[in-house]
Amino acid sequence: MVSKNCFEDTETAFKLKSDSELERAYFLFKMIANEPLVRIGTAATRFALNLHLPVEGLIRSTVFDHFCGGVNESDCLPTVDNLYAAGVHSVLDYSVEGKEADTQFDKTKEKVIELTYFARDKEAMPFSVFKPTGLGRFKIWQKVTAGEALNEAEQAEWERIAGRYDATCKVAFNCNVVLLIDAEESWMQDAADALAEQMMETYNREKPIVYDTLQCYRHDRLEYLKARHKRAKENGYKLGFKVVRGAYMEKENERAEEKGYPSPICSSKQATDENFNAVVRYIMDHLEDIHLFVGSHNEQSSYLAMEIMEQKGLAKNDPRVWFGQLYGMSDHITYNMAAEGYNVAKYIPFGPVKDVMPYLIRRAEENTSVAGQTSRELTLLKKEKARRGI
Repeated sequence: MVSKNCFEDTETAFKLKSDSELERAYFLFKMIANEPLVRIGTAATRFALNLHLPVEGLIRSTVFDHFCGGVNESDCLPTVDNLYAAGVHSVLDYSVEGKEADTQFDKTKEKVIELTYFARDKEAMPFSVFKPTGLGRFKIWQKVTAGEALNEAEQAEWERIAGRYDATCKVAFNCNVVLLIDAEESWMQDAADALAEQMMETYNREKPIVYDTLQCYRHDRLEYLKARHKRAKENGYKLGFKVVRGAYMEKENERAEEKGYPSPICSSKQATDENFNAVVRYIMDHLEDIHLFVGSHNEQSSYLAMEIMEQKGLAKNDPRVWFGQLYGMSDHITYNMAAEGYNVAKYIPFGPVKDVMPYLIRRAEENTSVAGQTSRELTLLKKEKARRGI
């Protein structure tokens, strides 16, 4: 029977945090809980970095070290090893965003390939990961999604993006390392999904190697999943999906309102939760065809997935089902699930401080917009501080 209070164990949740790291986490989440402060802080940080002011040390010792593993993969290794000792796997995520040049996209491709070889030789790292816009310009993704004609130069650029996808997926296939492809804004996502689907048809013949991402704050994702499943069965390949709620809600709603089209986002938090749970149920009902990575900081969804596994008589460590949270967040879910024997991984972002700042700013803004998330973190941190007498 799944225990309904296993996430309350703060001793297990924060066992890897020293007293000073616990204090820092409490301080950071208190800051993040203050929305005006987040807006001022992110604006000031962007300003300071753009002017090359000497703030990287301050950023590194506070928000960066809490939410990131380091500036390079070697930097991350002590964290990876510590997590693995606690039964938690790692997904090293090269979190450099917002680039525009081919040389930068090629560099990211090479970095993902390097990390995939790295993961092949390290049991603690069963996954590799990338974002579509890490391998190509947002505007090209957007044009292809919108069905707009590409000129000759753009067509060549698109073919280079497809080439980067194929090179990356081929290495994952040869290394037998699962490759997670993140999802982004809806107005570029169709092109990214179509390319991921091509990669699945090529590399997922025997088992899922390439995983796409379903953002369940989009109300159409369950029907979309069913259509993908039908095509995969017809064409003889397997599917893998990371299932998340989504990280661009405010941007999605604002753009829909500005451009005058219906928002792709669910009408309420409850509708999003119901959609997420329905997608998880559907995949759990079809594990012979689809493998699942539950990327969630939501306790109820985590309990639900655990209960479904129990009802189906699945082992807690069934290799077809994984759970994951972001480094620096929801440790009460990650470490307590790992202690119970489930397959759990932390997404560990890394990269040069300045290049990772867009990711960190998005994290801070997302935390302020998710009702209850930050207050729950604070409650648990406070409870652990009291338990330790600090």
